[in-house]
Amino acid sequence: MTTMSAPTARGLVNKVPEITVFFWLIKVMATTVGETAADYLNETLGLGLTGTTVVAAVLLVGILVLQFRAPGYVPGIYWSAVVVISVAGTLITDNLTDNYGVALELTTAVFSIALAVTFAAWYAKEGTLSIHTIYTTRREAFYWAAILFTFALGTAAGDLVAEQFGVGYAQSAFLFGSLIVVVAIAHYRFGLNAVAAFWMAYILTRPLGASIGDYLSQSRADGGLGVGTTATSVVFLTTILALVAFLAITRKDVTPQIAA
Repeated sequence: MTTMSAPTARGLVNKVPEITVFFWLIKVMATTVGETAADYLNETLGLGLTGTTVVAAVLLVGILVLQFRAPGYVPGIYWSAVVVISVAGTLITDNLTDNYGVALELTTAVFSIALAVTFAAWYAKEGTLSIHTIYTTRREAFYWAAILFTFALGTAAGDLVAEQFGVGYAQSAFLFGSLIVVVAIAHYRFGLNAVAAFWMAYILTRPLGASIGDYLSQSRADGGLGVGTTATSVVFLTTILALVAFLAITRKDVTPQIAA
């Protein structure tokens, strides 16, 4: 593993939460909010894709500045960054598809390559892709770049399967959920590397959450339940806030400080 100097290691305090059931619950709900909130700003509030993209970009820059400046993992800041980057990842794909007519097959392939390149560069520089050692600025930069590409890729792949391939939102949610179960079995039963299993599951939660969000918010005529983007976003955001507040108080997902 790469040797780090004391100035860049920041006391070896991990900037990412422990992987618990709370992590996966909030992650899936954050991806759902990313899908529905983008639609809410774009369609319900009438900002359009361009206006929504500007709002999301400004929020993303602001929250990432706070995240990088934080001395360690702060639940409110970290999960705010995940929610906003989820919206941003959705908008990247939506802009390419709706504004520039880029095919979903192409965006899925391009973001798959971008994510693979990010992982390759990260591993070449750091010798690990583990999220248990995000305690340098460079590792944190690689981490958030990878997160952004997982959201953009998941949006493209989810829309490709659910809409263009005509699988449907509910069926897509079941498909991607089943794939996550397969990854979990491969890890716990057959010894799939923990880091590889984590990133596979992380990537798959994006189209899973997006499919759930679309299924709840879209009209019945379009294959959804017709709950609407406003109600869906409010319910999931409220639940996320409650869980994040719980974690901030209990610190159940804080990684113990690593000895330098």
